[in-house]
Amino acid sequence: MRATLMLEGQEGVTWQQWLAIARTCERLGFEGLVTSDHYLSVVSSGTPGSHDAWTLLGALAASTERLRLGTMVSPVTFRLPTVLAKAATTVDRISNGRVELGMGAGWWEEEHRSHGIPFPEAGVRMQMLEEQLEIVHGLWSNDEYSFRGRHYTIERCRFVHRPVQHPHPHPPIVIGGKGGPRMAGLVGRWADAFNRVGGTPDDVRASFERVGSAVDRAGRDPSSVTTSFMTWAFVGRTDAEWKARVEHARRMDPTAGPFDDYLADISRD
Repeated sequence: MRATLMLEGQEGVTWQQWLAIARTCERLGFEGLVTSDHYLSVVSSGTPGSHDAWTLLGALAASTERLRLGTMVSPVTFRLPTVLAKAATTVDRISNGRVELGMGAGWWEEEHRSHGIPFPEAGVRMQMLEEQLEIVHGLWSNDEYSFRGRHYTIERCRFVHRPVQHPHPHPPIVIGGKGGPRMAGLVGRWADAFNRVGGTPDDVRASFERVGSAVDRAGRDPSSVTTSFMTWAFVGRTDAEWKARVEHARRMDPTAGPFDDYLADISRD
């Protein structure tokens, strides 16, 4: 089993903190460090501040030697597929092949509206994700690539520089979520890894089984697709400190009940 740290970078994590965390992860033997890809705080009505995820990863790539880096996940609404592939490739080359590209459909309307980013309805975003997955994979797999879909058109793109990932032919493409039928199908066709977010052991097992079946139906070896589980941790130097952080999170969750019930609920996940 390998452990990777994921940070919600939009919650006010400074560059100095990112750098210290990355170097500590590398020193302690973590597999990797990944960031969310948001421009607005998810848990605060204030404005803690965020960095652009891929610009930040480029700086971390130049400041580390072993740590794998990536997003969990980049929404297709933020960038054109060629721009996303170029950003990931640039960081891959800076890091000498240590990048993983997490991709998703995006979900937060307020973030898009406040930053002037179009936010189509869910079905359209899923279509965009499907096309972007095919395009990114095609750009990384062909000397010259063309594509014509409902949302994107690529004409004879010679995509250089190329990624330098080893031993993979390109940076692993990661799809995150709960592994519903449609998402499992996308994993089966295009992804190198699937990340399940939260859930009970039974939930996670069912997600992994759906994804494995989808990979098999696509004619691929299920063992060739890495599966991982993302969950959260509240850390403190004392019981009082970490429980205070749980309480802070509870107060920002409009659906949360009393503290003991909330703690029991997140502990099950």
